[in-house]
Amino acid sequence: MARSRHAAGGLRPDRLLRRLVELLGPTGSAARQSLVALGFNSATSFAAGAMLVGFEDTWSRLSPMLILVPAAIGLRGNVFSTLGNRLSTSIHTGTFRVSFKADSVLGQNLLASFSLTLVMSVILAGFAKVLAVALGVVQHVSFLELAMVSALGGILGSVVVAAATVLLTIGAVRFEWDLDNLVAPTVSTLGDVITIPALYLAAQLIGRGSVANVLGGVVVVITAVVAVMSWRTGLELFKEIFRESLPVLAAALVLSALAGLVLQKQQNLLHVLPALGILQPAFVSSAGALGGILCGRIATNLHIGSVEPTLAPGAEARRDFSLVFGLAVPLLLFNALGAWLVSLLTGSSGAPGFGWLLSTSLLAAIVTMAFVAALAYYSTIGAWRFNVDPDTYGTPMVTASVDFVGTMALVVVAVALGLI
Repeated sequence: MARSRHAAGGLRPDRLLRRLVELLGPTGSAARQSLVALGFNSATSFAAGAMLVGFEDTWSRLSPMLILVPAAIGLRGNVFSTLGNRLSTSIHTGTFRVSFKADSVLGQNLLASFSLTLVMSVILAGFAKVLAVALGVVQHVSFLELAMVSALGGILGSVVVAAATVLLTIGAVRFEWDLDNLVAPTVSTLGDVITIPALYLAAQLIGRGSVANVLGGVVVVITAVVAVMSWRTGLELFKEIFRESLPVLAAALVLSALAGLVLQKQQNLLHVLPALGILQPAFVSSAGALGGILCGRIATNLHIGSVEPTLAPGAEARRDFSLVFGLAVPLLLFNALGAWLVSLLTGSSGAPGFGWLLSTSLLAAIVTMAFVAALAYYSTIGAWRFNVDPDTYGTPMVTASVDFVGTMALVVVAVALGLI
């Protein structure tokens, strides 16, 4: 009887999963850390998707607001994922200390992150307005109103995300977690959940006399002052992060805004096929988080010398690839099932069957994950070869590109399958 229990125990799902993870290459500990964070990321992203669909009337009334939403979410993830990656590298290299002084590693990173959030939020508003005008999107709000919503929503969301990143970093130091496996999924989670309601709350100021325009004007002036001070600051690490981040975050904003443009042009998707609208934040967030994990691990391994920046990935890099692809499999199923269940629980009409939603997610994921893996590796080693910080460049390029590529892949596959 004891032998029978032992045999049955050997087939327990957790043991089978552990064996699968070990076959894929990375350690079970790293996979478990990442899977927990990614599962939490997906679960909370369904709430973001439900809000995206639920606030459809607001996005329609305040066009081109919807262009801002994916880019604002992406900006939060880009700024604070790179913050976490830089802090992770400083932990691994022994330079990190828990200190909030302005001249400390943590202090300068936080100052740079909030400065970049404000500056890039206003730039995002300008780009969204230009893009909307150029492509004939109906205009209901002014640039100053967009700037106010983007900046206030961005700062409000960033306070929560920054606090979580710092707490996660302190926990990583105390409990010896690998921050590279945790920061991208966690920041993506909070970026999804916090940014959409933050933008919605800020948008409620629009239409109340001249309040939004006045606030927008004040925000633009403050942003200009902050940008000049950040560019010329005497804090060398702060200045380096700010200057190096501007071009890559600007490129990331363009790609994320294009994802928003896809949603703006396909806004009927949120009404006709709400399950796909609920899936979209979880899908792109998961793909971006997986890419962020890959970028963070490769960047850290470049710093400590266990990965060489070669054209063909070496053994250590291939193990990191196996971790990401191994984690993507259960995550894909979880995302499709979760989006379908949320659409049913919220009473959304027009939801496709689970099989159709899973097929759409699977086909879109094949394209998206192949793109993510290649871009994560080559953007990180490219930054290393050009002697700039790979923690600053790799993750933003991946997550922003995934916003556009992932959203396009979902829409194209849904059209090809006849769902839209």
